[in-house]
Amino acid sequence: MQRLASSRRLLQAALAPAPARAKSSLSAAAVAAPTSENGAALPKMPGFDYTPPPYDGPRTEEIFRKRAEFLSPSLFHFYDRPLNIVDGKMQYLFDEDGRRYLDAFGGIATVCCGHCHPDVVEAIVNQAKRIQHSTVLYLNHAIADFAEALASKMPGDLKVVFFTNSGTEANELALMIARLYTGCNDIISLRNGYHGNAAGTMGATAQSNWKFNVVQTGVHHALNPDPYRGAFGSDGEKYARDVQEIIEFGTTGRVAGFISEAIQGVGGIVELAPGYLPAAYDIVRKAGGLCIADEVQAGVARTGSHFWGFEGHGVIPDIVTMAKGIGNGIPIGAVVTTPEIAQVLTRRSYFNTFGGNPVSTAGGHAVLKVLEKEKLQENAFVVGSYLKEQLNKLKEKHDIIGDVRGKGFLLGAELVTDREKKTPAKAEISHVMNHMKNMGVLVGKGGFYGNVFRITPPLCFTKEDSDFFIDVMDIALSKL
Repeated sequence: MQRLASSRRLLQAALAPAPARAKSSLSAAAVAAPTSENGAALPKMPGFDYTPPPYDGPRTEEIFRKRAEFLSPSLFHFYDRPLNIVDGKMQYLFDEDGRRYLDAFGGIATVCCGHCHPDVVEAIVNQAKRIQHSTVLYLNHAIADFAEALASKMPGDLKVVFFTNSGTEANELALMIARLYTGCNDIISLRNGYHGNAAGTMGATAQSNWKFNVVQTGVHHALNPDPYRGAFGSDGEKYARDVQEIIEFGTTGRVAGFISEAIQGVGGIVELAPGYLPAAYDIVRKAGGLCIADEVQAGVARTGSHFWGFEGHGVIPDIVTMAKGIGNGIPIGAVVTTPEIAQVLTRRSYFNTFGGNPVSTAGGHAVLKVLEKEKLQENAFVVGSYLKEQLNKLKEKHDIIGDVRGKGFLLGAELVTDREKKTPAKAEISHVMNHMKNMGVLVGKGGFYGNVFRITPPLCFTKEDSDFFIDVMDIALSKL
C-alpha cells in the first residue's frame, strides 16, 4: 500500500502540469508547428518523408502509473512531463500524438544507423523467421559471420570475439580476462570514468553517482586527463605520471590492466588530453598489465575520424569492449582480444547463454554493412565537425556555455554559471532541455554534475538537422 501511494504521488507530480488529453490518431503531418510563448513561429524542422501509423495504445498517464507501480523505483526520466515515444524512423522520433522530434541523443549513443533502419530491420526479421535461439553449442553462421566482420575492423592481432548482452557484461569479462592472463588483481581506471554497474565494473567506475556501498576491491583510480577541469590542462604526459605512482605506491609493482574510454561518455563527453593514452599504455605494459579500451560509446564510427575511438590516440589495446552502436539498439556487446589472450578462458568453462544470439548477431552484421554502404563514418566526421563549429559559435554568444568538446557525433557542451570558476549550471540545463523538447529537439545530459549536454545523434544526422538543433538551442538558452 505504501509503495502504491508513493507511485500515485509520483504520477501526480509528473503529470499535473498539463491536463489529460483524449486519444489521438494525428499523423506527423497533421501536427501543427510549435510556437513560442509569445506566439512567434519557431525554427522549422527539416522535412522528412515519413508518417507514422496512428497510435491508439496506452497514454502517458497510464504508462507512467504502471511504471511507477511495477518497475524499479530507481528509474528516472527526462523532462517535466514524461515523454511517451511510440515510433521512430532514422534520426526522428514520434510521440503518442504523432508529433515529430529530432533525436540528438540516439538512445544514449546507441542508435547509429538510424531508428528502424530498413536493412537492419530486414536482417532481424529474416533471422527471427528462421530461428531466434538455439545455443552456441550448435553451429550457426550468423555469429561466425558477424565475428569475422567485427575482426576485420580491428587493428593488429585483435581478432577473437566473445559476445555478451551489454557493455557492462563486456567490461566485466574484459576485467576478468586481464586478471586471469596476468595473474594479478589490480586494475587502474580513470576518475570520472564509467564502465558499468555490476560487481567488477562498478569498482572500475569512478563517479560516486553510480556506485553503491558494496565491496569493490582491486581498482585504483588515476587522475583524469581532463583538458577543461584537470590540474594539468592538455598536458597528457603529466597526468600519466599518476599512473606510474599508483603502480609504485599502491600495488606490488605489477598490475592486471588499465581500462579507459577514449572519450568519456557518461562523464560528460570528456576528451582525454593529447599524449595521455600512449604514455599510460607504455607504463601499464611495463608493469605487466593489459590495456583495455572501452568503446561502448566512442566506438563504431561515432567519432567520425576513426572507426574506434582509441585509434584517434595512436594506440592499439590488448582488449577492446563494445556494445550500444554495434547493435543499433539490439541488446548486444562484445569483447575482442588476441588469440593468445583469449586462451585463458579455456582453463575453465566460460559460457553465455544469449551471447551471440543469432537474431542479435544478424542485426549487428547488418549494422556494419549499412555503416559502410551509406558512408556514415564520413558523415559523422563532416556533419559532426560542422555541428561542433556551430556549437562554438553559440559559446561565443552565450556565456553560460563554458566548454564545447568531442569529435564526430560524440559532442558535449558544458553549461556553467561562471566561466572563471566553472560553476556547474545544473538547474539551468534542465530548463534548457525542457524548452528544446517543447520546440521539437531531444538531447541528453551527463557529466558528474549533470550540467553537460550529451549530443550523440544517429550517424545519419544532416547539416539541416544540425542547423535546426542550433537554432532551437539558441532560443532555449536565450530564455534563461
